[in-house]
Amino acid sequence: MKVQLLVSEWCASCHQAERVWREVAEERAIDFAVVDMGQPEGKALVSELRLKTIPALVIDRELKAVGVQTKSEALALVGDAPTRQASAVRHVGLGMERSSRIAVLASMGYLFLAGAALPVYGGFFADGPARVAPLHVLTLGFLVFLIYGLAEHMLPRFTGNPIRLGPWPWVQQGLSHLGLWLFFAGFWWQLHAVLVTGALLAWSGLALFAFRIWPVLWPTLWPGGREGGPGELKGIGVQTEPPRS
Repeated sequence: MKVQLLVSEWCASCHQAERVWREVAEERAIDFAVVDMGQPEGKALVSELRLKTIPALVIDRELKAVGVQTKSEALALVGDAPTRQASAVRHVGLGMERSSRIAVLASMGYLFLAGAALPVYGGFFADGPARVAPLHVLTLGFLVFLIYGLAEHMLPRFTGNPIRLGPWPWVQQGLSHLGLWLFFAGFWWQLHAVLVTGALLAWSGLALFAFRIWPVLWPTLWPGGREGGPGELKGIGVQTEPPRS
């Protein structure tokens, strides 16, 4: 059962509807996706179904309801769907996941620390570890964690494909934090073993991020999923030739 919730960033009730349907999607085995009417998929859906109101609920390409449903009403609409088994693979919605917000906040903290090194230690223009260590706080700290947070939220929305959440982002961020500080300490005190350990941990965090984001960009890699991945719209609107796989 394919369930699509058509929403918009400026719609306050859309956030309420999304929270309800995310709870339902965690309990029932439905192919659920939040579709922004500002994106091409959303515009095509609005045109095909001649939608006038949001939030709008579309089930198997049929308009079933508009407005905000209670959880009991939502469960009734998908009553034929079986109970879902636990999974960490989910579509992102309008609001940022907690892991995304924490990553962005961490990036701001690292930016402050890297900037503080400029007047305190001579920062990027000093010689030796006083230059290299703060430089990696900027790159492995600020830049990497900013990418973590924004990519986790934005790329799934742009592609319409789900991403691995659950414990994955926390393990990824933990490896990156620990790796960065060991890397920093190894450079600062010239401890080669500590430096190498930190580098390996930081690389592991980046590798885990690639593992999570790869199927978002190439959804055919989702195990057991159809080509295009859950939530991708195909064949909507007017085509001049049959859709290609």
